[in-house]
Amino acid sequence: MATNNENSLEKALNRTEADAEAACKAATAALRAMKKIRSAAQEGNLRELRRTLETAGQTISELEQQFATAKTGWNFDEETHMSDGSFVAEVLATAADAGVHMYERDERLYCYPSLIRVLPNDRSVVIDKTRERRIRPSVLVQHLHKLQNKPVRFKAEAFLESLYDAYTTAVKTRDKERQSSDAIVPLVEIYNLLTLLPGQAKEYARPEFARDLYLLDESGVNAARSGAAMSLHPARGNEAASKVIHLVTKDGRAKTYYGISFASD
Repeated sequence: MATNNENSLEKALNRTEADAEAACKAATAALRAMKKIRSAAQEGNLRELRRTLETAGQTISELEQQFATAKTGWNFDEETHMSDGSFVAEVLATAADAGVHMYERDERLYCYPSLIRVLPNDRSVVIDKTRERRIRPSVLVQHLHKLQNKPVRFKAEAFLESLYDAYTTAVKTRDKERQSSDAIVPLVEIYNLLTLLPGQAKEYARPEFARDLYLLDESGVNAARSGAAMSLHPARGNEAASKVIHLVTKDGRAKTYYGISFASD
């Protein structure tokens, strides 16, 4: 499941794991020798005590050597690896090797239904709102794959109502001739209304909004409590790039959203 890059985090962790395993074996031998010393002292077996003291010294020296090997062996520059794009590339390659669909867009990794943000300074990632420190690529991909197989926790009805509230606010700000009940409002405008409070855009980033739109679209829920029926409108190609919301579907297709409308009976 690891990549073939010799400088990969996966391979570096493999080496340190092997070094730690060797140190564990040396520690087991040292502990066994110390238990023999204790037993000889408890029984007063002086001949055995002297012999086991010499043996324990050898095993402890071997343990120190194995620990030194493990310590000096971990010389991986993880901060650079995570900040220069190498980590993202490795995780994407690992996911591809494992047959797990994962894509990069807008400085996020998207592994349906999760959004992953890399935090190089903290040596961690954030999966949706949860910080995750187990970032060995094979382990991270396996965890994301398990999340994919769980039922999606998404409150489609509540999200639809928040869209409807923002939509009605946006329509009221328009000229009278554009205040029809089924006017198309750019989704970027809806997002801006949902994140008006200071810091909200950071807490609820645009890629998360795009993901939620897709989940709502997939859910089939499109009727607000008022009875108004929602329609999501794709980009037609003549909109400004800043007005178009892009995402990648769970099966890898590019998808765009531009506007939203609600039609009342």
